[in-house]
Amino acid sequence: MHDFILRELKNCNINEELKNIGFDKSYIHRASDKFNYKTIKIYSLTPAQANILKQTALSVGADCATHREVITGGIENSNCILGGSITQIKKIADKLQFQPFSLKKLGELLLKSNKEDSLTKIVGILNLTENSFSDGGLYNDFEKAKEHLLEMIKDGADIIDIGAESTKPYSSPISDTDQLKKLLPIIDFAKDKIPISIDTRSSIVAEECIKSGAKIINDVSGFDYDEKMPDIIAKYNTPIIIQHSKGIPENMQENPIYNDVIEEIFLNLHKKIVFAQSKGIENIIIDPGIGFGKTKKHNFEILKRIEEFKSLNCPIMLGISRKSMLDMQDKDNLTKDIYTTALNAIAAEHKVDFIRVHNVKMHKTLIDLMKMFMVK
Repeated sequence: MHDFILRELKNCNINEELKNIGFDKSYIHRASDKFNYKTIKIYSLTPAQANILKQTALSVGADCATHREVITGGIENSNCILGGSITQIKKIADKLQFQPFSLKKLGELLLKSNKEDSLTKIVGILNLTENSFSDGGLYNDFEKAKEHLLEMIKDGADIIDIGAESTKPYSSPISDTDQLKKLLPIIDFAKDKIPISIDTRSSIVAEECIKSGAKIINDVSGFDYDEKMPDIIAKYNTPIIIQHSKGIPENMQENPIYNDVIEEIFLNLHKKIVFAQSKGIENIIIDPGIGFGKTKKHNFEILKRIEEFKSLNCPIMLGISRKSMLDMQDKDNLTKDIYTTALNAIAAEHKVDFIRVHNVKMHKTLIDLMKMFMVK
């Protein structure tokens, strides 16, 4: 009798593994979904919806956890945790198309959650400020800003995010006039060279920059600072980055507390996405807001669980670059960039769509290397 040898497969190319054991090549593309698993939390189902979902999951060999009182109808609603292979999730979604209580819509959302990911894109940071936390004053001069912008394009940036107002902890607002005085000339210089994102909370600044050629608006307040921002975004049909921020720069780092940091950020972003869509805004990117009202522990929990935000069905941006989560306030920027790149390797592995960085060249090398890890 021979010994049995077992090896758990982790983060592998399952298509290649199936091919290597002699599996039928014509069926590999369908069979691979049977070996990829998902665990999905679904919020606030009625007892009837939860019971149908659980029975549907069991019927395909998957499972669904619900509140223990769902079966008795003793509660108004229940959060549920659905688990199964991608193939099983798809079968559940198909079966829900024929169920009552609006479960057809839930089935459509489950199917939508299985979309493929694309390669991480690099967003280069250009701060036109005197008090930026990492490079304040370096590019405050127009000629130096142009030079750095061209350098980032050459180094491989996909987008340049330009800001003229620091939103670091304990910073104060900058007037619209002062922001535009710095932003408009550089937009005019760069607009035909690379897509430009404008980092501003002001609807007035956003509108003038859009009219001048900016392609994206990055609102770190997530519409909380200026109530007119959503209308401007809708008016010009401009892509918007909606970031989560707890509080404002003046107070956001004063003992931020969450009961469940991921769930609270997730539900807050979901609410803002629904609001934006109600305004007719279609092109939405989300950012969980590393460092914006979060402790170091919160920030690492976000990075560790960043893929959970994929369920919001919007591209994800992540901004780790040179931030306090590195715990390197006294180190030089090159050292910070090395460790930023290490953490962004995790972000890229977790299929984050955009990483916002200071050192474009280093991250371009990272993304080129990470292509080797992409599972086809």
